[in-house]
Amino acid sequence: MPELSSFPITERWPASDPHLLQLYAAPTPNGVKISIMLEEIGLPYEPHFIDIGIGEAKDPAFVSLNPNGRIPAIIDPMGPSNKPIGLWESGAILVYLADKTGQLLPSDPGKRYEVLSWVLFQASGLGPTFGQLGYFLRRGDSDGDHKHSQRRFADEAKRLLRILDVQLAGRDWIADDYSIADIATLGWVNGIINRYDAGELLRFEEYANVQGWLDRGLMRPAVQRGLNIPARPA
Repeated sequence: MPELSSFPITERWPASDPHLLQLYAAPTPNGVKISIMLEEIGLPYEPHFIDIGIGEAKDPAFVSLNPNGRIPAIIDPMGPSNKPIGLWESGAILVYLADKTGQLLPSDPGKRYEVLSWVLFQASGLGPTFGQLGYFLRRGDSDGDHKHSQRRFADEAKRLLRILDVQLAGRDWIADDYSIADIATLGWVNGIINRYDAGELLRFEEYANVQGWLDRGLMRPAVQRGLNIPARPA
């Protein structure tokens, strides 16, 4: 039986089945990257809901796995050399799971690096920008006039959407085939449009290629399941 006791997080969130990959996350744009990926590749896993609203990602047990105190994180009991491994940062986890299963990341070097470029585009640009825009939209004017900040991040979000729209011209997915680039990006685009209702602000109707791509992604059964994992407590 895999030994997970060396990971303090398993004391705070015990594994029901230590043979399974353990996912520590919440159904946020970053969190659902991994649940969608796991649903797509069919790798059995055990999800643990981390309530970021009450600061559970700052719990010492969680920080012992992810020193940055952010979801998601995983423990794979059957990591390299069949030894348990803990991982954090959603982009790194996506690449690890793709390499582990040989799915959703091309083996051809040129195509592989193209996909990785778009994963990093999401991680370094699209995600942070959409996250900041969502923050200021949620805050409204509660702590003063946030209209300048909203404008700033909305303008940058529109620039990034234009880049994505050009890339998606004449193709169904961001790279040649559905990949971790789509999984990394989909939750963020869906979140800013459907969770924060920013479609009108961003003039989302102008990005027809992105609209079509988002619709195709949301139709995938694995995406539909993954968007709600880990489930929030009733």
